Amino acid sequence: MKQRIITGVLAGAVFLFLLVLGEYWFRALIIGLSLVGYYEFVKMNGLKVLEAPSLVGFVGILFFVFPWNRIDGLNLPSSESSVWLLMLVFFAITVISKNKKDIDKVSVLFIGVIYIGIGFHYMIVTRAIPEHGLYWTFLLFSCIWATDSGAYFTGWSFGKHLLWPEISPKKTIEGAVGGTVVSVIAAVCFSLYAPELLTIGNAIWIGITVALFGQLGDLIQSAYKRVRGVKDSGNVLPGHGGILDRCDSWLIVFPIVHILGLVQY
Repeated sequence: MKQRIITGVLAGAVFLFLLVLGEYWFRALIIGLSLVGYYEFVKMNGLKVLEAPSLVGFVGILFFVFPWNRIDGLNLPSSESSVWLLMLVFFAITVISKNKKDIDKVSVLFIGVIYIGIGFHYMIVTRAIPEHGLYWTFLLFSCIWATDSGAYFTGWSFGKHLLWPEISPKKTIEGAVGGTVVSVIAAVCFSLYAPELLTIGNAIWIGITVALFGQLGDLIQSAYKRVRGVKDSGNVLPGHGGILDRCDSWLIVFPIVHILGLVQY
């Protein structure tokens, strides 16, 4: 427990410091997290990191996460075209390798690039929102952390009905509801702080959305690890597991709030 607390405090302090600094510092942090996260993903699937399909995956991660739009005069394919081209490269590997790298392996790596690359991409997009990027980023992270804390303490105090025991044996319905309520309260606090940026109504929707999809992200990672027979995605954070263990909610929340148009530019 002591190691877990020390790691959490130090990692949290560094993360928040770079988040506030923004610009290149935060982008570099997110790019680093995405690469480590994909490394964990490759290892969890029992694949070799230095083989062609995995290396293509790392390139794909960099393509989606790196803020190429900040480079003047650089014209890149659209998101849809980029996903299709990445798929084509993975398919080509199965042909060139004569199925030594088969469809099952490249399919897993492909979905890993989309899951991790686009998830982290939207964290950079949120922080880069002109003038108010820090506000929106803090809002989403605060709701995520409020959900986690609310669900833990509510579940510990009142939890009786298991939420999804086949996937996560300790999570309860009471905890999920408590986490959602605390997330909404956190979002409303941000609305009260800056009502010109966020109305109470939108704050409630954001709080609910972050709580629901954040907990879904947690369950997705739990389900995946159960299939692979691993407890943690890695051990880069002593006492906390790997990057994917800590960022499972983030990877789902940040894209979905943008897709639903809940973040204002």
